[in-house]
Amino acid sequence: MDELICFCFGYSEEDIRRDVREHGRSMVLEHIMAEKRKGGCRCRETNPSGR
Repeated sequence: MDELICFCFGYSEEDIRRDVREHGRSMVLEHIMAEKRKGGCRCRETNPSGR
C-alpha cells in the first residue's frame, strides 16, 4: 500500500506523483490549503501523529 501523506483528505504519495505527471505540478497542496482556510482540516483527529 502507498504511504498516506494527508490523513484528512486521503492523499497518498502516489496521488501526488500522479498529480504532478498530469498537471506539471501538484495541485494537492493547493486543495489542502484551500480546505484548511475553510476549516476543513482535521489533522489532529485523523493523523496518528496528531499533526
